[in-house]
Amino acid sequence: MNDLQTVVDDARAAFELATTPADLENTKAQYLGKSGRITEMMKGMATLPVEQKKTRGAAINLAKQAIEAALNARRLALADAELQAQLQAEALDVSLPGRQRGQGGLHPVSLTLERIEAIFGSMGFEVAQGPEIESDWFNFTALNTPEDHPARSMHDTFYVEGGTETAPNLLRTHTSPMQIRHAVQHVKRHRRQVEGNATAEGLFAGVMPEIRVIAPGRTYRVDSDATHSPMFHQCEGLWVGENVSFKDLKFVFTDFCRSFFESNDLVLRFRPSFFPFTEPSAEIDIQFSSGPLAGNWLEVAGSGQVHPNVIRNMGLDPERYIGFAFGMGPDRLTMLRYGVNDLRLFFDGDIRFLSQFR
Repeated sequence: MNDLQTVVDDARAAFELATTPADLENTKAQYLGKSGRITEMMKGMATLPVEQKKTRGAAINLAKQAIEAALNARRLALADAELQAQLQAEALDVSLPGRQRGQGGLHPVSLTLERIEAIFGSMGFEVAQGPEIESDWFNFTALNTPEDHPARSMHDTFYVEGGTETAPNLLRTHTSPMQIRHAVQHVKRHRRQVEGNATAEGLFAGVMPEIRVIAPGRTYRVDSDATHSPMFHQCEGLWVGENVSFKDLKFVFTDFCRSFFESNDLVLRFRPSFFPFTEPSAEIDIQFSSGPLAGNWLEVAGSGQVHPNVIRNMGLDPERYIGFAFGMGPDRLTMLRYGVNDLRLFFDGDIRFLSQFR
């Protein structure tokens, strides 16, 4: 029986030398395959006497079981080694903090709009909202824009389906139409109160509440470069009453700029200009006393006394009511506040850029 023990020992040694499951299966064939050593021994029993066959067969079966046990043990060892190698390669450092879903935040332009609304809200201004698809009358005509004004051409304005040839629909080019809409509704509401009150002559007829409103929102023009976008934001302001002067405009907008940029040293300059809907009109520039923009005049808004024709289109008497209006770009204010030099960064959707403002 020494030959069987030798086969078992050889098989165990050969199995230990196998380093992969494929090598192990090839080695198994040398001992348990169709031409393997154990199979050949069983075939050789045909020439043995019956009594020897029983003894020899039992011994061969024991040897075969020992080889199979060694084979299974080696299979398990190789599988465990492969698992350990995989775990080592994919190891996790459990001492590190877990990965969490990143927190979102408001867009920088949204932060600016909220800031604008809060500052003007503290001055008693309401916030007006209106449609982004406007009629030609509200967008141009009611604002005293001449028929031949360049802004009406296809080069500046996105016209859309609907309306008529003489009164087309368009994507609003500024948020001033919301001022007209708000003022018209304001006047109609006041008149309904007058008509429905028995003592209107003494209580309402001579006194109409002032119109004090800002109109922030998206606007559209055919323009695109580092400082312009086809879609951009504007915020218009309007204050109309019986005794609202240019002095009030200077005070309100100066106070707004100093609050927005948190700088009492900010200087404002009003330069004469022209807008169809205001007369007189002025561009508003600001100058910082410190920081990277110190010493430079930067244009931030247009403004002026509301034109009498616009007052008339609101349903008011321009001989009695007067006011001022202004228009500024929240996108540009955002660039100045955060030191951004390319407007397109606000609309690219790059999370690396936007995450800085969380």
